[in-house]
Amino acid sequence: MKGRQLLTIIGSVTLINFIARVLGFFREAVAGYQFGTAFQADSIIIAYTIPNLLYITAGGAIATAFISVYGKIEDPREQGKYLESFFSWLMVGLTLLTVCFVLFSDIIINLLFTGLDTHTAVLSARLFQVMAPATFFLILSMWLRSLLTVNDRFAIAAISTLVMNGSFLVIAVLLFPWLDAFAHGYGATLGAILMFVFLIYVIKKNRLFHFRLTFHRSEKVWRTFMMMVPVMLGGATLHIYFLLHRVFAAWLDEGFITALNHTSKLVQMPQSILMTAVTTVIMPVLSRKVAQREDRHIANFFSLGLHLLALAIIPISVFLYFYAEPTVQAVFQYGQFTEASTAMAVPLLQVFAIGMFFHAANVYITRFYYAYERSIYPLIVSLVSVVGLNVLLNIALIGPLGATGLAWGTTISAGFNFLLLLLGLKGVIEWGKKPLRKAMWATLGKFTSLTIIITVGLALFTSVFFPANPFVALLSGGAVLFVLLIALFIVLRFPELDFIKDVMKNRK
Repeated sequence: MKGRQLLTIIGSVTLINFIARVLGFFREAVAGYQFGTAFQADSIIIAYTIPNLLYITAGGAIATAFISVYGKIEDPREQGKYLESFFSWLMVGLTLLTVCFVLFSDIIINLLFTGLDTHTAVLSARLFQVMAPATFFLILSMWLRSLLTVNDRFAIAAISTLVMNGSFLVIAVLLFPWLDAFAHGYGATLGAILMFVFLIYVIKKNRLFHFRLTFHRSEKVWRTFMMMVPVMLGGATLHIYFLLHRVFAAWLDEGFITALNHTSKLVQMPQSILMTAVTTVIMPVLSRKVAQREDRHIANFFSLGLHLLALAIIPISVFLYFYAEPTVQAVFQYGQFTEASTAMAVPLLQVFAIGMFFHAANVYITRFYYAYERSIYPLIVSLVSVVGLNVLLNIALIGPLGATGLAWGTTISAGFNFLLLLLGLKGVIEWGKKPLRKAMWATLGKFTSLTIIITVGLALFTSVFFPANPFVALLSGGAVLFVLLIALFIVLRFPELDFIKDVMKNRK
């Protein structure tokens, strides 16, 4: 796959992901409108924590491990046997897990979120019982999407998320007058089922798999599951952060679980759109390059991806820091989400915005470890950063700073995680050549300059012009950011400007 073709595919997948994420984000805004920061909003977030966490972490790990192993099997008959066996064992495991969730929903919620008051705990457990079956369909759907991506059906795989988020939103809105908070519970489960049905239809239509249950003993299936465990723990740092937010925030006043969730989703949105697109397309390509031992290409691939990530995320994070209040007002402050709710959310959003690049980069870098089947180091790094440093910071900061202390714990430990992952890559990727190293230092200098100038520019602008209307504030700040970026692209000679010029010339 050539560079321009790769960028085109990433662009189309990004667009589809953007629409899907907007729908998902709109669902959060609808919940904010319906419940504000009341206990029902906290309960919906708590109940969906486990299905969503497992969808992203276990589902993502299954997809990553599957792509890595499947991409190295050349014989079509062996590929077929591997698919049958993997699907069969996965079905058994997920069925047992889902039944346990349904039967023991009260115990699980009370064990994880010990600080909840009685009415929040009861509603959370009942909602979790309704949402638990979504776990089965979400994780299987993630695997089916990976099957589509290894067969280069990137856009269809991305559309499945659109189906889920769209149906979840519609069900949550339509059933709300009759079911109240349970409209979101049934929306989660029915949305996951519809995504699963859509994927089965597409895969059967393209004759990629026949869904036959066959319980073979397979070394490849065993290898996939063994690889999956550290990948799940090492590559799911962002969502473990979110779980820990809710566990610790259960001890704070009512509404902080919702405030942490909404602001973290705001920060997560741009990086998730970009990262899902990049990793969906890159992972299969990367696995093939590793199998073919194209080390030099992989090093260039890594540098290009990290460069694009920084270019996309750093300006947004600086903008979000200065425009946190109008952003929360414009997105959430409707219905039951009042000025008091906005006041709870703004400082959290500012702190989360500082760590945006680290979260995205951590997901991106770990994909390179997994492509080489080196999953232990990122696992250790994640345990040290997320479970070790982050928990210690949460304990130390929640007293003096409240929920803002939890946000700082996340941001600081994400930066620490990034540094450790970057240091460890020296023994994985062949990127120690002098020309490449020199280019990386030059790139670092450009991005440091870009960050400082944008920060100073927006600080000066907001000190003289900060209108009360959130939409006017966001539009004026966005215009200033755009002008600053264009000027910096020219002055600092970012190569992306030449790419844009080439595209515009080719269209004429």
